[in-house]
Amino acid sequence: MKEDNNKTEDINNDVDIEEELAQKQDETTVDEDLKFASLDEEFKIKMQNKVDKANKEAKEAKDKLLRAYADFENFKKQISKEKYSAIDYASEKFAKDLLAPIDALQMAIVSAKGDFEPSQVVQKLQEGMELTLKAFNKAFEAHDITEVEYDKFDPELHNAVMKVDSQEVKAGEIVQVMQKGYQYKDRLLREAMVSIAN
Repeated sequence: MKEDNNKTEDINNDVDIEEELAQKQDETTVDEDLKFASLDEEFKIKMQNKVDKANKEAKEAKDKLLRAYADFENFKKQISKEKYSAIDYASEKFAKDLLAPIDALQMAIVSAKGDFEPSQVVQKLQEGMELTLKAFNKAFEAHDITEVEYDKFDPELHNAVMKVDSQEVKAGEIVQVMQKGYQYKDRLLREAMVSIAN
């Protein structure tokens, strides 16, 4: 019997040890679960902070992009407005430069109406026209408007309106300029009307 009691005690001890081990394992599992739960919560907080930071940076970048786009649109509108203004007023400087020839013409008219002898009136008119022509040439020069060359006949610059007999120049060359031609920079404004030799 004593042996049975010892066996029972051993079995009870084994059961107690197993229960104690199971309890310790449960406690370890709970500790690990708590540990993992706290790590999981910490990870979630870190990730949420990163997401919040990324969202904030994305919002700031979007705001900057929208401001840059608005600035670009305003710049485009301003450039367009300035372009149309420049087109509308492109001739302003040229128009101002043409005021001097008009003034010269008006002075010639006033001079002609003065109390002068007929020969002096003609002289005053001639002086006024010469001044006007000089003023026009000065305005043209200031705006790169030049007279075409008349050295040699060029069908791109000259319009031969008639052929005449001439011993002074060779056939096909310019005899007389009937109307002057003008160029604006490299562009022809008006071809010269000329007569050429037969």
